[in-house]
Amino acid sequence: MTGGNFELWVYLSRTPLLWLTVTIGAYVVADRVSASVGRHPLANPVLHAVWMIGLVLALTKTPYSVYFEGAQFVHFMLGPATVALAIPLYGHRKTVARAILPMTAALLVGGTIALISAVAFARALGVPHDVLVSLAPKSVTAGVAMGVSEKFGGDPTLTAVLVMMTGVIGAIVVTPLMRATGIKDMRARGFAAGLSAHGIGTARAFQVDLLAGTFAGIGMGLNAMLTPILVPVFLPWLLG
Repeated sequence: MTGGNFELWVYLSRTPLLWLTVTIGAYVVADRVSASVGRHPLANPVLHAVWMIGLVLALTKTPYSVYFEGAQFVHFMLGPATVALAIPLYGHRKTVARAILPMTAALLVGGTIALISAVAFARALGVPHDVLVSLAPKSVTAGVAMGVSEKFGGDPTLTAVLVMMTGVIGAIVVTPLMRATGIKDMRARGFAAGLSAHGIGTARAFQVDLLAGTFAGIGMGLNAMLTPILVPVFLPWLLG
């Protein structure tokens, strides 16, 4: 890299537009690859956008704080994007109303099992106390999970990583798993994806079917309300 190019890079690397462009560009590339292979679960756009952005940061030796300062607009847009889930929900309001009781039962069972199973297995493997606390809210959206983790003595940063891993893994396995178990009802498939894999699972559900995406959004929202209630109830018992 010549002196002039290096100076240009240093200037651009400190402007918000560069890292916002890198973030959007990585996702667009990953999304097009995903579309070209028929939305195969392993071609999840979020998964591949993450490693591409990480590679750019590593090669340019850019601190995460500098990157986030530029890309935080995407973070800000998570709020409006979540609120926008109300649009398909309103369009399918009659279908949703007929499924209130099954959804309530699935929410209580799914949310409880997601919490208990993760912490119980991790504890059996000898995972440290603070990591167990950080792991407990891993099935809800990052903002809620980090707040719950911090309140009970966990590491919010670690929780954010675990939330991301949960969402990506859930988005990858949900379609093959549902096919293997013979579950064809898009309401159930979507609700399960949103309940267990939050926003990333919801995005995957919308790729598969609009009705599945609608119910995934409901599952994500309801679990975000339920988990902060379940954690103080079950976590002390799980930690012994």
